Amino acid sequence: MTPEAVGPLTRVVDVANIPPSGKHVRVEASEEECRALAQDFGLPGIQALSGDFNLTASAKGVHVAGVVKAAITQICVVSLDPFDSNIEEEVEVDFAEASGMPPEPPTDVHEYEPPDEIVNGQIDLGALTAEFLALGLDPYPRKPGISFDYKDPKDVKDSPFAALDSLKGKE
Repeated sequence: MTPEAVGPLTRVVDVANIPPSGKHVRVEASEEECRALAQDFGLPGIQALSGDFNLTASAKGVHVAGVVKAAITQICVVSLDPFDSNIEEEVEVDFAEASGMPPEPPTDVHEYEPPDEIVNGQIDLGALTAEFLALGLDPYPRKPGISFDYKDPKDVKDSPFAALDSLKGKE
């Protein structure tokens, strides 16, 4: 794993060093990492980004559970004003060695989610934090209190074409 391959936020954990009782890992992005992620995600800013994870080893691999929290600035799709918001995403992901990953079972309903891959005996909790931040972003963010009121052009009587409509049929 190299930082160039996974993005600006990387925190590599050796899975061999996870004790039987589990391990708690906190990921906190630096100002520089927040700026780089904001640029990658097209956001005006990320003020804070953190992930708190509990790792437990199993015979199949590693189970990661926790939460990703962020304070971000977004642009409202209606008013185009910047506004601040908070994101909190629950995380629950399994990791396994590529050789130990079970094949996807043949079913009509694809509810099976294969585990993420353990690469060279390591998992990257920084990349996982960035991934869950991306999943928590609203694709159409609206500033609180802003609404979009659609008006059907047929209902608008003061349109530039209202005078032309009145001339219809007068020949």
